[in-house]
Amino acid sequence: MPHSSQPGRSVSARLLDVLFAFRPGRPQLSLADLTRETGIPHATVHRLTRELVRAGALDRSPDGTFTVGLRLWQLGTLAPLSASLRAVALPFMDDLHTALRQHVQLSVLEGTEAVLVERLSAGRAVDVVSRLGGRLPLHSSGVGKVLLAHAGHELLDRILAQDLPAYTGRTVTAPDQLRAQLAECRESGVAVVREETTAGVDSVGTRILDSEGQVVAALSVVVASGSVDLHAVRPALIASGLAVSRRLGWHPSAGVQVTGPRH
Repeated sequence: MPHSSQPGRSVSARLLDVLFAFRPGRPQLSLADLTRETGIPHATVHRLTRELVRAGALDRSPDGTFTVGLRLWQLGTLAPLSASLRAVALPFMDDLHTALRQHVQLSVLEGTEAVLVERLSAGRAVDVVSRLGGRLPLHSSGVGKVLLAHAGHELLDRILAQDLPAYTGRTVTAPDQLRAQLAECRESGVAVVREETTAGVDSVGTRILDSEGQVVAALSVVVASGSVDLHAVRPALIASGLAVSRRLGWHPSAGVQVTGPRH
């Protein structure tokens, strides 16, 4: 049930409910969509959207639907984690993209999913389901396995307690097998995924660390299955991940820490 149906919620909480109804795959919503998504009465949604449009947080199209406004988008670009990561990582991502002409992705952990904060793609690269700002499963994607491997036992136990979806016939859902893969990822710093999220798509992911040795992001290359020798990609990907980590202040003396996600 939507949070907004709960009594006693503040106006600011309801405004946030309206804004958070927009997400990848649903960037344009009508009043009816927002009412259904939030559980807020239609008249209240109408009033809140008018306030958000006046503030520049939402834009209203001629057909009456709403999209995220320019002022809200500008505010989102100031988020320190994604902004600093993107600025530091982009030159190295560009080098990988130029060399491989494949998808190069940068993701961070949010809750129980990996969020794609940057991607460079070539026109002939394989089709993928993920989009910028979209989410990837932790148990079956290259970036997801890297982030999950270093997030600590609490999150791992929570993920394994779920009925993990098998997106393809090769998705690893057995807890013992997944634990073994993640242990290997912690040891090597790399996760190799073959057709686990999408048939015909492979990926290699590596970690990005901050000055304290915490894994704050994952960098990956996504390719069509069989088109690239994944083992040949690993050295360049690891080198890029380490270079980004160095720019974020990491030094080998800090090691690699495995802790729960930061809030």
